[in-house]
Amino acid sequence: MTFSSLGLAPCLVRAIDDIAHQVPTPIQRAAIPEILRGKDVLACAQTGSGKTAAFGLPILQQLLSKRSVWRTVHALVLVPTRELAAQVGESMRQYVAYFEQPVKISAVFGGVSINPQMIELRRSADVIVATPGRLLDLVRHNALHLSTIKTLVLDEADRLLALGFADEINEILTLLPAQRQTLMFSATFPMEVHALAEALLNSPVRVDVEATSATAPDIVQRAIAVDVSKRTQLLRHLIQHHGWSRVLVFVATKYSTEHVAQKLRRLGINAAAFHGELSQGARTQALADFKASKLQVLVATDVAARGIDIVQLAAVVNYDLPRSPVDYVHRIGRTGRAGESGVAVSFVSAATEMHFRLIEKRHKMRLVREHIEGYEPADEALPVTKGASEDKHRRKREE
Repeated sequence: MTFSSLGLAPCLVRAIDDIAHQVPTPIQRAAIPEILRGKDVLACAQTGSGKTAAFGLPILQQLLSKRSVWRTVHALVLVPTRELAAQVGESMRQYVAYFEQPVKISAVFGGVSINPQMIELRRSADVIVATPGRLLDLVRHNALHLSTIKTLVLDEADRLLALGFADEINEILTLLPAQRQTLMFSATFPMEVHALAEALLNSPVRVDVEATSATAPDIVQRAIAVDVSKRTQLLRHLIQHHGWSRVLVFVATKYSTEHVAQKLRRLGINAAAFHGELSQGARTQALADFKASKLQVLVATDVAARGIDIVQLAAVVNYDLPRSPVDYVHRIGRTGRAGESGVAVSFVSAATEMHFRLIEKRHKMRLVREHIEGYEPADEALPVTKGASEDKHRRKREE
């Protein structure tokens, strides 16, 4: 199957060809025709499956057929983080590269001055990608009106609710026309999202794309038993032993990002912190340096678990385990993207063994607890199975 066979216009197909999306992914094959028919869609697919194109391409196709009403806001995409807003906006700008008439796609989010965004939106836009809080700020400043929205997208719907945006979403919904198309996309659908879907969607088409051997990201998952006090030294050992050029390290708090990054720098590893209280300029610069390999390690809170798409990211390390089993999926999904392979390592101490077992139970998996020579834990809360040596692990990867 090709993108043209899905009913997309030649200008969209040409743009997709330019960015090397030669064959539609399963979520794109299932969702695009339904969206083009005007159906509400409730879509669930794993991280990295191509959800942005799955909703972005048909939205732009619909816009293409409504040239007479351009320069009124046609579609609104709500996302949970600044980085995801920027990423989705950039992807959609790539898709309209060959439109005969220019299409204005605005990505708006907090952490930066609102004034340039107000000026931009007062000149109108065709598609707005926004975080909920900043969108409401712009509405209150009369920078835009949402009465012309034809399509609403909730991207990463579970994360929108997990980050406490329920009230903002409800306020936004009161500003939208009742007659619209609504699309919900996410990697997971907990009970809260199902309840929201029942309230918002009109006879939706449900699209579930389960991971298979053909579609699942190529991620080797590892769990290493280690004492809390030895984690930084073990992290340095793994980076050096495997020659990882870039590593995304997840920790629990803003303080930990700064603390761990500082300890790594003292060990001779170029590392930086990444958390929600950094200015948007600092966050943007840190990501740019990481993508350009000027940084070897980015130490992040879960603000980075969504919306960061880094090509050829070798490894993700759960220095601290995620609080929620759902967040485990989104963390490890930062590696093994776009057909690349990757490794996801979790540090498991005696105190966190039971929590990691809960994560395993929720995801129906069981990982061997590896012991790395020289970093064996002094205490173990529960008996664990000693894993193979790193040499054996490396040989398995190479096979």
